[in-house]
Amino acid sequence: MKTKAIALLVLFHFFHAGLMAQEKKPNDTSFEWYDMSLPMEDRIDALISAMTVDEKISQLMNANAPIPRLGVKEYDWWNECLHGVARNGRATVFPQAIALGATFDTKLAFQVATAISDEARAKFNIAQKMGNYHRYAGLTFWTPNVNIFRDPRWGRGQETYGEDPFLTSRIGVAFVEGLQGNNPKYLKAAACAKHFAVHSGPEALRHQFDAVVSSKDLWETYLPAFEALVKEAKVEAVMGAYNRTDGQACCASPFLLQDILTKQWGFKGHIVSDCGAIQDIWKDHHLAKTPAEASSMAIKAAWI
Repeated sequence: MKTKAIALLVLFHFFHAGLMAQEKKPNDTSFEWYDMSLPMEDRIDALISAMTVDEKISQLMNANAPIPRLGVKEYDWWNECLHGVARNGRATVFPQAIALGATFDTKLAFQVATAISDEARAKFNIAQKMGNYHRYAGLTFWTPNVNIFRDPRWGRGQETYGEDPFLTSRIGVAFVEGLQGNNPKYLKAAACAKHFAVHSGPEALRHQFDAVVSSKDLWETYLPAFEALVKEAKVEAVMGAYNRTDGQACCASPFLLQDILTKQWGFKGHIVSDCGAIQDIWKDHHLAKTPAEASSMAIKAAWI
């Protein structure tokens, strides 16, 4: 992972989500990253330079610690909205993704996602006023699931749009565009394409399963939806899967994260692991001897 990518994790809820979309306050004059007159890259560079190594590390979990001396609030990245804002009080419940896919209606998918992001913004504004920076209160949604549903033993199939790569691509792009909005500078909310890649095997084995796939099937079946979300919808995040693909842990695969995602597709957002997937690298896949080594493998795999 690039150093700038680490800073992007820190800054997302300030910059990309538009939380700092106001004039710089007088008491913020020492914080260059609050200066909206500066280019985004300059603001990111300024914050990186101000952070210690420990502070950067503290921002690499789903629950990020605050950095009071730099004016950075705590933030939890864990949130989902596959068919409505999840686990955050009352919200509109739309049909699950598999039913939405069955409509073959991209305009409807866009409208559903737009309604979800409207509610997400409203809930987020309330949470901020209450000082609630905890799980399910943020604007980073681990949605949509654009895996291809081929195996009925997989317990997450209902989260997908079905078995067709083209349909999944079209519905997925529309959903991401509805969630992220069309503001040229800020995201309405952040979408996440998951689970990258070839994640649809037996549910009980998902933490140790090796998805052996031919090159033809990889490129024609499992990757098209991810490519569409990255290139067309400019999805903010991509989540690595629990499983291995052709022997490499998906969250520590230079082939998936560097060669395909970043170099070939030009992905500019941030990469996140599935919950506990870094632990899987050493505990279940046995590709690392220690948790520290597994963490190192994941970071280096995304490093350009």
